[in-house]
Amino acid sequence: MNHTLLQQSGKKTLNAIKRSISILIGVVLLIAFVINAIPKDFYHHVFTGNNVANAFIGASIGSISAGNPINSYVIGGELLQQNISLFAVTAFILSWVTVGIIQLPAESMMLGKKFALYRNSISFITSIIIALITVYLLHFFT
Repeated sequence: MNHTLLQQSGKKTLNAIKRSISILIGVVLLIAFVINAIPKDFYHHVFTGNNVANAFIGASIGSISAGNPINSYVIGGELLQQNISLFAVTAFILSWVTVGIIQLPAESMMLGKKFALYRNSISFITSIIIALITVYLLHFFT
């Protein structure tokens, strides 16, 4: 009996990996396209050097993006290679995972408009605060 359960689990895991690989390859190709399509100095105009502003911009971009956490790490790594502020990248990843502007209509319908707006607003603000604290602590301890 355990052998059958193990086989079923193995098949499900293999199918999940197959689905994830195609998505991951798509994200990597999209990132490569964006990196080549956007001039290098564009990032320096968008991200000002102000830590709070960079965290706000990163959180804003992450809030309107949709995707799963694994992809946010890949995108975050690529942004760091483009010398984007760690504040912006951290806020981006946090808001990508916790804020869902694209999913807001569905969330409002399922859980109520007031709850959905409060949850997304609190998640957005919290992602900025956590990004600032995380990066400052990282710099403090390293």
